[in-house]
Amino acid sequence: MITSLVVTVIGPDRPGIVSLLSDRAKGFDANWAESRMASLAGQFAGMVHFQVPSAKADALAKALRELESHGLSIVIAASEAEPPAQKRRLVKLELVGQDRPGILRDISRALADRGVSIEELETEIGSGAWSGESLFKVRALLLVPAALPVDDLRKGLEALANELMVDLALGGEGGAE
Repeated sequence: MITSLVVTVIGPDRPGIVSLLSDRAKGFDANWAESRMASLAGQFAGMVHFQVPSAKADALAKALRELESHGLSIVIAASEAEPPAQKRRLVKLELVGQDRPGILRDISRALADRGVSIEELETEIGSGAWSGESLFKVRALLLVPAALPVDDLRKGLEALANELMVDLALGGEGGAE
């Protein structure tokens, strides 16, 4: 039997953090299944999904928690089985607008109200090419319920985008299940 451990790691960014994680995983025959990592404001922030033999899952979790002595914060969530697949499709979302508080809150609320999950999310603040103003940029991969037509989602989000005065694009529909 295989156990999934989803590990969140945060700490001051420095060389070797990924190596620390992968060394621990190898010692317990764990497979590094997927990950997302970034350096944000001088901090390393990472999420790793390990697949480990169930008999070794607790020992791996303990070994990973010992990395807290290296100045890292570690949070671990374990599960024995994958969640049941729902009929959904992947849709890309891109948004750009003048930066101000509340944009992500309003967009994420509109998505949740429609039963849409955010599979991946990247945000950044950059400067406008000609104006030099601060622009808030969002790139997201959405899991849209099969029962929700993309055109209906687009219309609802475009109305909100007009209210927020941001440019929004949906596209790249995929066939996720």
